[in-house]
Amino acid sequence: MNDRTSGPDRAEREELARLLPAPAERELPPGRHLHHKDTLMRLIDQDGDRVPARPRPRLLRPAVLLPAVGLALGGVLLTTLAVTGRDGAPTPATAGTASRAPAPPRATVLLDRVASVAARQDEQEVTDDQFVYVRTLQSRNEGEFGGPVELTGPHEREVWMAQEQRPVIDVGLIREDDAYVPIEVGVPDGEPTVGRPAGLHRPTYTWLASLPTDPDALLKRLAAEITRDQDASGTPAKERDRAQDTFDAIGELLRETVMPPKTAAALYKAAAKIPGVSVDSDAVDAAGRHGVGIARDDTRAGWRTAWIFDPATFEYLGERSYLFKDTSMGEKGTLINKSAVLERAVVDALREKPSAGTPESGEPAAGESPTA
Repeated sequence: MNDRTSGPDRAEREELARLLPAPAERELPPGRHLHHKDTLMRLIDQDGDRVPARPRPRLLRPAVLLPAVGLALGGVLLTTLAVTGRDGAPTPATAGTASRAPAPPRATVLLDRVASVAARQDEQEVTDDQFVYVRTLQSRNEGEFGGPVELTGPHEREVWMAQEQRPVIDVGLIREDDAYVPIEVGVPDGEPTVGRPAGLHRPTYTWLASLPTDPDALLKRLAAEITRDQDASGTPAKERDRAQDTFDAIGELLRETVMPPKTAAALYKAAAKIPGVSVDSDAVDAAGRHGVGIARDDTRAGWRTAWIFDPATFEYLGERSYLFKDTSMGEKGTLINKSAVLERAVVDALREKPSAGTPESGEPAAGESPTA
């Protein structure tokens, strides 16, 4: 991917890259993680003081939050946490509009570093008959929609996502709470059965690799796909927030996929162009790992979402969302999303685990193909 940065900005990026610690090849003790986080935040602060924020072009109008394809691909995940330091609240965006304020320099610098590391990862070969496996640790809200948060304790979740490009009915499999649940495309009563092709709501490795790697072109592509979905669902224009919907769309793509390196780098660079994106200087994932977050406030819902990155390796760790004001769901500071990615891999069969190399024995789950 072409680097369009030049002149003083380029020199500052290169200096930052030189000063930052090299990616670690082993797990660091907590004290070293804290050291790296402090170093990173000081360098970002220095860069932010030197580099003035430049106006960004307004985005095309994307759509609402990505639906979970009716597949239970996500859930609102909860715990309670005091709000920690960050680099200033994003400028609120009213419903149906996007803030004109660009991402602050600190967020831009951090995302640029994350993108650079992501671009250097190894490309994978993934065939249509394989599955992407992702194991996470999560908490879940079992309260009524819009009502007070009721949290479960952190629990493990495993997903196997089909990589076929053609439309499929059997999208994959989830293991959660010691039960296997097939992921299938929902079909309304009386309607013909139509599979779901690879795309924004079923992001296969091949589809992700086909996305533009220029950040501006990628934003336009995401905007067009989200808008098409929202138009089809009949969502009123007044309920749309272009910037938030784009941020949420990128977050959805990061969670339970194996990401091509060039696509990951482009997504992070595109996120730096979203108005209102900021840095959450100390974010903790569901596994208790401390990191730095890229955050944005959803002013419609009253919560802030942060993607969490390891301060030494810049690896994506997980995500958290918490209330930035009192709402019907709870008091300010109540966490409404807490997850941690523990493992990602490409496997050859449903129920196959990277560590084991073979599918688990046992009867297929209800609706699961016995030959899978």
